[in-house]
Amino acid sequence: MPSKSVTFCVSQDLETPLRIKIKSLEGHKPLLKHSQKLSQPVLSQTASNVFPISDMLVSAQVFDNERSRNLTIPIFTPYVPFKSSRRWDQWLNLPINLNQLNTSSWLRIVIWEFEGTKRVPFFVLNTPIFNLEDNTLKRGQESLQFQYDNPQSGKKLENDPLLDSLNRFYLGEVKKLSWLDEISIPILAKKAERRNLPIGTFLLNIGFPVFELPVVFTERTYTDVQRNIPTLHNFEQSNEVAEYTKTEPRMKISMGDKYNSTLKFYDPDQFSSNPVEEKYRRLERASKRSNMDKHAKPDTKKRDYLNKIIKYPPGTQLTAHEKGSVWKYRYYLVNNKKALKKLLQSTNLTEETERTEVLELMDSWAEIDIDDAIELLGSDYKNISVRAYAVNRLKKASDKELELYLLQLVQAVSFECLSTFSDNSNSEFTIVDMAPSQALDSSSSVAVQRQKMIRSTYNAGESTSEESAIVISPLAEFLIRRAIMNPRLGNFFYWYMSSDSEDNPYLNQIIDSYWSRLPKNRLIMLEDQINLVNLLRDLCEEVKRLKDTVVKKLDLLHHLLATKMKHFLKNREISLPLDPDVIITDVLPEISKVFKSSLSPLKIAFKTKTGTVYSLMYKVGDDLRQDQLVVQIISLMNELLMNENVDLKLIPYKILATGPQEGAIQFIPNDTMANILSLNHGILPYLRSHYPDMRSELGVQEWVMDNFVKSCAGYCVITYILGVGDRHLDNLLITPDGHFFHADFGYILGQDPKPFPPLMKLPPQIIEAFGGAESSNYNKFRSYCFVVYSILRRNAGLILNLFELMKTSNVPDIRIDPDGSVLKVKERFNLDMSEEEATVHFQNLINDSVNALLPIVIDHLHNLAQYWRA
Repeated sequence: MPSKSVTFCVSQDLETPLRIKIKSLEGHKPLLKHSQKLSQPVLSQTASNVFPISDMLVSAQVFDNERSRNLTIPIFTPYVPFKSSRRWDQWLNLPINLNQLNTSSWLRIVIWEFEGTKRVPFFVLNTPIFNLEDNTLKRGQESLQFQYDNPQSGKKLENDPLLDSLNRFYLGEVKKLSWLDEISIPILAKKAERRNLPIGTFLLNIGFPVFELPVVFTERTYTDVQRNIPTLHNFEQSNEVAEYTKTEPRMKISMGDKYNSTLKFYDPDQFSSNPVEEKYRRLERASKRSNMDKHAKPDTKKRDYLNKIIKYPPGTQLTAHEKGSVWKYRYYLVNNKKALKKLLQSTNLTEETERTEVLELMDSWAEIDIDDAIELLGSDYKNISVRAYAVNRLKKASDKELELYLLQLVQAVSFECLSTFSDNSNSEFTIVDMAPSQALDSSSSVAVQRQKMIRSTYNAGESTSEESAIVISPLAEFLIRRAIMNPRLGNFFYWYMSSDSEDNPYLNQIIDSYWSRLPKNRLIMLEDQINLVNLLRDLCEEVKRLKDTVVKKLDLLHHLLATKMKHFLKNREISLPLDPDVIITDVLPEISKVFKSSLSPLKIAFKTKTGTVYSLMYKVGDDLRQDQLVVQIISLMNELLMNENVDLKLIPYKILATGPQEGAIQFIPNDTMANILSLNHGILPYLRSHYPDMRSELGVQEWVMDNFVKSCAGYCVITYILGVGDRHLDNLLITPDGHFFHADFGYILGQDPKPFPPLMKLPPQIIEAFGGAESSNYNKFRSYCFVVYSILRRNAGLILNLFELMKTSNVPDIRIDPDGSVLKVKERFNLDMSEEEATVHFQNLINDSVNALLPIVIDHLHNLAQYWRA
């Protein structure tokens, strides 16, 4: 039949999976008032109650509307960070073909939001897949309107002429004129998206695939070949079968043979413990065998097997056989400090006999390393005695070591709720009496107000007594005491806790206890820091509210700094929260500035006690906790390299999140690589302009080139391991003395907004600055990369343990897949490779990055976009 005579196709001929595009969500709900945040702190855990553009996910599944049963499992959109709007633009492939659908097949769309660390439904929408009027498969865009407080309000938006016109254009029903469409369609699309919706009303925009021809649903009756009668399934009563045959016959779904079935079933108990195996385990570990196990010694083959188990990286799940082997030779392994973690993994601590034996055995075990102690503070170990054992090991760590791990230790405290601990033995908690009249001086107004606020929050609806008891876990008590002893440690301890306290009320109890024990001079110092941060926030918000040019905003900033900030710092010395070793005495408005950005971040220059200038950038409206984590890990890796006498001239600048949506960043004088290439047409001319040396081959002083080569190697390896994404020439920075470093860590762990991102960002301009791929500098660069990768692989256990503690955090790229985030870091270490194989692997990474063409094209597109934006 000629193709021109075909006007439609039937759904039963299409074995194509159903695809749904989740485009965007418009609208927002009323935000909590400040009084509500204090009186009902639980409501603040719901993201949409606090942020107008809160993070959300969307899931879609197909269900049978007539029989109220699900036909597919839900498919979720990947995590997309929102800034000014909620836009996914993601296609979801549902596990069902078009020929398996009928007119009663509907689409259930669930919008999910975050309540603290939990994912909860925001709204549920149902829409038919076929048009109810003509039984055709829906095509193009569809908008579903609803009110978040009315579960029955979800419905298709009708009679929108602009939306209908755009839909007809996308469906090809309107004649296209390229010269006109390029101008008008983007304008109309933006206008269609900017609807003035009442507060509380939302609009979810979705899209159905557009086929060349309309798809019409048709019914077919499949007959049995041998008996020539209709083949029916899943019906028990004959009258139902007869009625079904007359009205609505269904197609037969082939399941294949018993070895190659095409249908897959989800077993909800697949991850539950087998009661038979559990019973066998209990019998095998009966107490009467303990004396026999004390004298059990493995042979050579078994010893090698045990060593293999002990060397497993953190997060590896042991099999039942491996757990049984570790348990059997537990007394033999008592002198192996690395084996304790595997024994705890092999023990059921809810069983009294096993728990008692293992806890007694821990007292005589070889002292574990600090990185192993950190692993025992993870969410997998809820036994209070095990956690107390780990804390006792941490007591031997220096203050410098604790500062490196403090961010993760605070996160470990955040999930320490009394209900999570399971221990029938004597648990050690510290009961702190919080009588404000005894704990704090009345002159410390901020401290008193904070205590009263926290106390009123937790005693809402209860009797308000003058004294309130707070129960502190061993880890929290240990951190509080060390924070009191060391002011620098105490500074970061307070701000790490404070930035997460809105999401976790338990942290407020710990902050309250910490405040109550600080001496008066430390309270005054902390009060000054809080007032400084409040003032910085007010300045940033006031400048951002000014809807004018950058020049006008800069004039306003200079005025505010000359009046408010100078007045605040008059006759006062304040230690910076970002770096408590820096004491500021004055502000320098003339060299402060406003950055070109929608958030209008401020660069503020302070005069320090030593007479030097310290500049920082303060941002409001951006969550810096992910950047703070990355910089902390870079600082840790730098320390690990320095311990091996490998100095790669890294500059892990300081970042401190002072709240969920604000923070400070140390400002280091630098130029972006994009700006350097634009003005100097190369990196070498830029370095020559600052530190020339005509006697050298490249015309740059040797120590400057040494800085450049080493820092490039360090950051290439580190950003590869951390999976840092969205790398372009505007967030690759170089200082005048040759230090290379990265900025803007909005995408980590393999997340990237650009298509086909390279595993490692190594622009060809860097190789050119080395002197080419045949130069000695390039060979040095590769050698440093191999050394760094080798050292960090040897310390992979510590780094993985730190990421394990961050699984419950609110870091965006970890929150979307907590377990997967640790696995992604583990994959980059390639721990299953030998040293030689890992070196070859990294050499291949370098070669692939140098020869990659797509990143160069994307860099050019990015520069072009920045040009037009400017």
